[in-house]
Amino acid sequence: MIVAHLDLDAFYAAVEELENPELRTKPLIVGGDPHGRGVVATANYEARKFGIHSAMSCAEALRRCRHAVFVRPRHSLYREYSQHVWETVRGVVPTVERTGLDEGYLDVGEVAGDFLAARKVAEAVHTAVRAATSLTCSLGVSTSKVVAKIASDHRKPAGLVIVLMSLDKAKTEEIAHHEDVVEGVVAA
Repeated sequence: MIVAHLDLDAFYAAVEELENPELRTKPLIVGGDPHGRGVVATANYEARKFGIHSAMSCAEALRRCRHAVFVRPRHSLYREYSQHVWETVRGVVPTVERTGLDEGYLDVGEVAGDFLAARKVAEAVHTAVRAATSLTCSLGVSTSKVVAKIASDHRKPAGLVIVLMSLDKAKTEEIAHHEDVVEGVVAA
């Protein structure tokens, strides 16, 4: 089994930046009222430089970055983008298991017989998502969903991390010269 976890990078904020390109260079927070009890749904990478993250109170986010731009979530818009992303992904990897608007698992083993082929499939997913939607995603590839999910967080944004498990030495050497490959063992 070879599985990938796909995570769209700062998805709500990235969609807002596509809809309003002026926001790209500003600390952007998608969430509730910073003068009330709202929480951060997501923050772009400019805002994250100030230590702002999902689930933080918007009041705290405002304290950390007084010049941040706050926008209310537009869930119907995010659903539209998400649908387009997943249609695009299915064009490369037919079997996906969505776990949210912005993340899910891909059955890469369905279209790739080994990790070298899986790497090419993951690169094709990156390219297809970017070309179709202008969004970036991070991917983790492994033989386990848990490891793939952890790997997808390892090199954000637009990262690709492959965790090799139980491969013979020749295959490991063939794939491991890429900087996005981590050789690992997971204890049961």
